[in-house]
Amino acid sequence: MGVATAPSGPASESDRTGPGRVHWLQVARETADDLATDAVAREHAGKTPFDEVYRLREAGLLTLLLPAEFEGGGADWRTAYAVVREIAAADGAIGQLLGCHYFLSWSARFFTEPALAARFEQKSAAEQWCWGGGLARQELPLALTRKARGHVLDGRQSYATGVLVADRLVVRAERAGTGEPLAVVVDPAHPGVRIDADVDTFGQRLAAGGSVEFDSVPVAADDVLGSLSADEDVLSPLVALISPIGRLLSVQLLLGMTEGVLAEAREYSRAGHSPWHPAWPVGSPQDPQTLTVYGELTVLARAASALAEQALEALHAGLAHGPDLTYDEYADISVLVTMAEAAASRAAQESTTRALDIVGSRSASSRLGFDRFWRNARTHTLYEPAAHRLRDVGDYFLNGAHPPFVLPV
Repeated sequence: MGVATAPSGPASESDRTGPGRVHWLQVARETADDLATDAVAREHAGKTPFDEVYRLREAGLLTLLLPAEFEGGGADWRTAYAVVREIAAADGAIGQLLGCHYFLSWSARFFTEPALAARFEQKSAAEQWCWGGGLARQELPLALTRKARGHVLDGRQSYATGVLVADRLVVRAERAGTGEPLAVVVDPAHPGVRIDADVDTFGQRLAAGGSVEFDSVPVAADDVLGSLSADEDVLSPLVALISPIGRLLSVQLLLGMTEGVLAEAREYSRAGHSPWHPAWPVGSPQDPQTLTVYGELTVLARAASALAEQALEALHAGLAHGPDLTYDEYADISVLVTMAEAAASRAAQESTTRALDIVGSRSASSRLGFDRFWRNARTHTLYEPAAHRLRDVGDYFLNGAHPPFVLPV
């Protein structure tokens, strides 16, 4: 297979006819406020988030990135990232669900011809599909076998976001005989697809994660989007940008959780509810120790946010370069995103942990729900650990080694 074709990016500001960034940020805030009203109760119930997806669909957020000519939102990635961050501040699991949807629903632009990608997007907009699945490497890969008519898909994907509520799945499969990794679109309604809600995580309970088994599921030629190979003879620098695009969604998710827990802890402290705690003297808004912790966490959050903004600017510049983007320029972008990931991971873990200390012993009450922030952030960082990201940054800084091509979901 030759070098993949250049993806068609989101429309430019001059070409878009959608409502605009200000509109979508307002919609995101209103939706986040709605989700926040019953976030604790919904998280405790742990039901499959059909209702939450309905709220996103009604707000128009599922079609945010789709072209306005298809009745989509006509928004760009900068807007999509801000929306995910806003939703994640209210509900981290729904933020993950939405971010995964954006990543997978847009992936056809990278891996297939523009005309076919447009057909997927047009139908997705018309039927307001929610997308789920994942393109990350698995130890036991799905197998795609060529038949007289198209292909068949077999195997089991152990964990994938959004599959319990998805209208379409995008999964990673290896071509039988050659082992070439491919992105494949599957209709989960096919009788050969079995989805199990067997993911029993302590956090991100509403991300609609589950396992999917494929038993001789027919796959049409047009549903095989393209190669996921990291070989530079196959993967152009521009197509490789799908990796930092997806990983920057993880950054926004973590920043949203960070900002969400700090906002709730601040509201609690200002209301004067912080109780006496043996290891936490007063916990009031005037207590020096409380002020110091809030200061430290604010610095962590702002620093991570600044790195995320640098990475986003670099990503937009890379997309603007189009086919002229070089591998060295791609590596610079990828490393910036990697640094933002590490910073956001630290900010989320520190903030969601130390916010419990600020609130004191009452944070142990499940009624208040402060623990959900820690559980959600910690679950996400277990699936997306920062340690190897730091190693990649160090290897780039010291040896000039390009970061590996890694898909986050």
